Amino acid sequence: MSKLLTDLIEALRCLPGVGGKSAQRMAFHLLERDRERGLRLAQVLDQAMRDIGNCSRCRNFSETPVCALCSSSSRDRQVLCVVESPTELAAIEQATGYRGQYFVLLGRLSPLDGLGPRELGLDLLADRLGEGEIEEMIIATNPTVEGEATAHYLAQLARAAEVRPTRLAHGVPLGGELEYVDRGTLAHAFGSRQALD
Repeated sequence: MSKLLTDLIEALRCLPGVGGKSAQRMAFHLLERDRERGLRLAQVLDQAMRDIGNCSRCRNFSETPVCALCSSSSRDRQVLCVVESPTELAAIEQATGYRGQYFVLLGRLSPLDGLGPRELGLDLLADRLGEGEIEEMIIATNPTVEGEATAHYLAQLARAAEVRPTRLAHGVPLGGELEYVDRGTLAHAFGSRQALD
């Protein structure tokens, strides 16, 4: 196998869920049947890597200094939802009617991985909270050990700025049956139960 072909296969392996065999199939497909779209992919990928940065306000991916969500006048500026990644922001946008603003951490507190408050942009978040416009901060971190530690830190940050912190509900999924729910999820749901109106 040529060095360039080997390099192409190795480059494709950087994608999540793509191992050696999948990368080889992709490379062979592009070279055998779809060179035109392969060239288009290379062009768009090159441009995206050069031109997409992070919004200076929310840290989401953006081609402009301030993203479209942050600059939109139709978003509720009194509510801020904090998520771990742009993927989660997209999921919330697609699945809910949420019309507030966002802040993307680009990770979660994990000292072992070198991710502390500075790496998550919490100084920028503190500045936004201190502007006085935000009344509620929705903490939408994942229910992992690191996500929970991050949520606790974020709640303290919000309270210090006199902003009401709220947390997404976690527990038994809609349509789920208790006998199939894992122990940790069931314990969390049981401990977070709410009164019925």
